[in-house]
Amino acid sequence: MNIGKSRGFTLIEVLVALLIFAIIGVISSQLLSQTISSNEHLSERGQRLANIHRAMQIIQRDIMQLTNRSIRDEYGDPKPPLLIGTDGRIEFTRSGWRNPLQLPRAQVQRVGYLWQDNKLIRGYWSVLDRAQDTEPSYQVLLEDVERVEFYAVDASGNQNHFWPIPGNVSAPGAPTNLMGIMMRLEIAPFGVVERIWEVPSV
Repeated sequence: MNIGKSRGFTLIEVLVALLIFAIIGVISSQLLSQTISSNEHLSERGQRLANIHRAMQIIQRDIMQLTNRSIRDEYGDPKPPLLIGTDGRIEFTRSGWRNPLQLPRAQVQRVGYLWQDNKLIRGYWSVLDRAQDTEPSYQVLLEDVERVEFYAVDASGNQNHFWPIPGNVSAPGAPTNLMGIMMRLEIAPFGVVERIWEVPSV
């Protein structure tokens, strides 16, 4: 009785098998790398969105408490309750400055926002009427900001680059009262973001 000899793998079959396993390994590695990269991208975008949302909340808190309180600058010159310029700056007086430690200070606060070095920065002063050595404190809210613009929206719905309106020559009885403040923010990767807040008349 003849017993057949067991046949092993040939060299070519072994090489083909190794090649198949190598291809599968490369494909799996690429898929894993793409998955990790996608997760990191989504995580970064989510964090970016959370930072924008946090900044918007801070700005909204300030603007919604805008109050009709003029101040004097470091030279003793009066400044109106709200100032807006075309250089990405806004400055105004807000109420509701919490004082949990009962420090000897006012309950209103002068705050400002500016766009500088591609950053949205919030500043505030510890006093309303400033001395020549009064310096604001600054907080960076957002980085990599391509553009920031603030507009004063009047009762006619006009978006004003300046406030108060310089050399206002509107017709008698024309509505020019401040109704809201709009912010236009250009920021990657979301593009242009706009928000508008209704405020008390100033």
